[in-house]
Amino acid sequence: MSKDGSGSTARLIQLCIGYFLSYVATGVLVKYFLNIRQPPFPEMGYLFNNTVGGSAFALGLVILLGWIRLKSNRLVQWGPWKVPSEVAYILPSGICTAVVIPTTTLMYSLPISVMVAMVIMRGSVIVISRAVDALQIRQGILTKRVYAEENWAVVFALLAVATNVLLLPLVAFLGGHGPKLGPLIGIDPAAARGSFDFLHSGAAMAILGSYIVAYSLRIYIMNYFKNTRGKGVPQDNRGFFAIEQIAASFTMLIGGVFIFASPSLLGWTDARILEFRQAVMSPSPIAVLSGIPFGIVAFFSVFIFMFKGRTATFAGLVNRLTSLLAGTTATLLMHYLFGLRLPSVQDWASVFFIMVAVYFLSIAERKRIVELALAREGAAAAGDAA
Repeated sequence: MSKDGSGSTARLIQLCIGYFLSYVATGVLVKYFLNIRQPPFPEMGYLFNNTVGGSAFALGLVILLGWIRLKSNRLVQWGPWKVPSEVAYILPSGICTAVVIPTTTLMYSLPISVMVAMVIMRGSVIVISRAVDALQIRQGILTKRVYAEENWAVVFALLAVATNVLLLPLVAFLGGHGPKLGPLIGIDPAAARGSFDFLHSGAAMAILGSYIVAYSLRIYIMNYFKNTRGKGVPQDNRGFFAIEQIAASFTMLIGGVFIFASPSLLGWTDARILEFRQAVMSPSPIAVLSGIPFGIVAFFSVFIFMFKGRTATFAGLVNRLTSLLAGTTATLLMHYLFGLRLPSVQDWASVFFIMVAVYFLSIAERKRIVELALAREGAAAAGDAA
């Protein structure tokens, strides 16, 4: 870790706390605007306002703080300007971010059961992170190994993500062959019906495919940046985030203009597009302000994904597990504040698997701290000998 503590366990915990609190606030606000507020916001209308607020906050802050001056391995000539060489791949990462941001909401807006699809979307980040490590180790980009405890954490994190998919069929099976556990533990086996409807929906498959491809490229790029810093070049996560946000915001602006114009240009009359157009023509200031926690989430999310000295597997797990816990916490808060449902049995089962995954991650973290300390001592000894 560096002298400023940027790679320390304490700094990681600080980032997780910030991510957790801002994610809880985001979850509570989404539930409020879509379920509690009267009249409730249309999903596309809230997506527009919330995204505008979050993106404007993040973009404005990085410009105000001057983060766009990236500390680079080398400068290259782009026309009359000299720019960091890393911009060539950070810009595509920003485009991928612009794809990732709306796809979850778009999936939920489809008139079909998307339970399994959402499990795939949540679990894909964990699988992608592990795959990126394997690929970059093979390419010689990553020189660290993935600890066995990190692999075990992957297993239990995937179990945490997949509790709905696993518990519902199990309860249905037991109900047909003996004890009917569903009424006892509050699970309706019928909820599993139609879980694979998304496979027959072109829109759902396009959204799911876009999400997975965009996240795969983005996680690879973030770790490529992290693992290819030149000697003496600091890992400037702030600069990376700033350039990525500029690219993401510009891409979403272009996409928003296209969608707004699509009814007149292409004759599209889907209800979600019309809701989006209405939101653009009549933005809601309070809904735009509700995007600020979402903008804060973006900072912590990227800084966890790119945490110094850790593998993509470890960082991806920390990111996803924190967001899962935050989701359950938001559900609890909505129950006590507005009387919505308590977390389900599946949610609590997920929390149990999360705790097991965290246990394995804590062992991996202790090992990594020792490894980093030994590496610093070796580098110091080599410097003294020189």
